Amino acid sequence: MKKFDLRSLDEEQMMRLAETCDEKSFRGKQLFEWIHKKRVSDFSEIRNLPKHFLERLSEKYSISGIHIEKKQVSKKSDTAKYLFSLADGSLVESVWMKYHHGNSVCISSQVGCRMGCSFCASTLTGLERNLTAGEMLSQIYEIQRETGERVSNVIVMGMGEPLDNYESLLAFIRLLSDEKGIHISQRNITVSTCGLVDQIRRMMEEKLQITLAISLHAPNDAIRRKMMPVANKYSMDEIFSACREYIKNTGRRITFEYSMVDGVNDEKAHALELSRKLKGMNCHVNLIPLNAVKERKNRRSKEENIRDFKQILEKNRINVTIRRELGSDIDAACGQLRNNFIKPIERN
Repeated sequence: MKKFDLRSLDEEQMMRLAETCDEKSFRGKQLFEWIHKKRVSDFSEIRNLPKHFLERLSEKYSISGIHIEKKQVSKKSDTAKYLFSLADGSLVESVWMKYHHGNSVCISSQVGCRMGCSFCASTLTGLERNLTAGEMLSQIYEIQRETGERVSNVIVMGMGEPLDNYESLLAFIRLLSDEKGIHISQRNITVSTCGLVDQIRRMMEEKLQITLAISLHAPNDAIRRKMMPVANKYSMDEIFSACREYIKNTGRRITFEYSMVDGVNDEKAHALELSRKLKGMNCHVNLIPLNAVKERKNRRSKEENIRDFKQILEKNRINVTIRRELGSDIDAACGQLRNNFIKPIERN
């Protein structure tokens, strides 16, 4: 029998669970503290709850532990990439990045991905399943345990499309920012989407204070359709309309991720076209030197093209940065490490 992931429950849900087990509701509060503050990984580690209560829980619930299959550390020791195995043997990736202002972790939200973007390694095997909120949290808990350092920023930009796993994502954000748990401010949480317009509008109504990042990667629909199948469903005009609504309703700035691909989307004309479309929007553009994937034909733009692209955006008063390169020597492209352990199925 498949057991339910206890780490996916919030405090109120654990209080109700305690009551269904004929315990006082405060036992649920204690359970929440053990699971999300002390971050135990096994029922045997819990000390102050009745043995019969823990035995009843263990019959139907598990604490979603994960196991490090492989860890790669960059030469500069500022980045580490983790390959985790889940309880069912599924594999996901996470990346730990050390900055002067604190430690960031980029986590996965799905096992694989069904979005099919032409420059991404995560899509090569398609989508296997969604992660639970607890499995998403477990990536952070395990990295904190393994490194002995606190994580201050979380980016949901690893394997998978977060808004394609909406309910688990929402539960994850609320658990992650809960002051009785790990308590990472929502302002320090970034969620990246390839542009699922309906879900962006749905997320807007949640009134969260997270940073929403849009994987744009193109200045127009024609180029974007060649790079990202989702562009066949949602046009850039639809995405920008949803983004403007999001900014107006949340007061939060939008980030646009733009992977620089040689000869595809990196010309000066592309920078000018993008500048016109983003004019007046409260946004930030993050230019990403492409991490080449061996199964794909795309190559990163030349450095001078990236610099020229940035300068054009700046001249047009678009807030822009070039992403600092971390981990290029440790299978940096999303999904790359996992694909070394499984045989990819080419989808395109």
